[in-house]
Amino acid sequence: MKYAITDKCVGCYACQLVCPSQAVYADPDVNGRFHIHSRRCTGCEDHYDAPQCASICPIEEAIVNEMNLPVNPQGSLTGIISPGAAL
Repeated sequence: MKYAITDKCVGCYACQLVCPSQAVYADPDVNGRFHIHSRRCTGCEDHYDAPQCASICPIEEAIVNEMNLPVNPQGSLTGIISPGAAL
């Protein structure tokens, strides 16, 4: 697994549209929920410098890396960090 989608995903389909490996798929049981196929995800290596799913995702903490760390952590897109958030 390179990347995974968390339950913060709002189901906007953006990541599915830009994935060059077609690794993003809709959850067949939960409407508006997406996952990243662990075997298909390459992290966009050989295609782009950055993972395209995380680059286009408008939601902070919706995509995590192999270490389960958000690629777009809280405040990275909005500049707003809630009190008590880990920095």
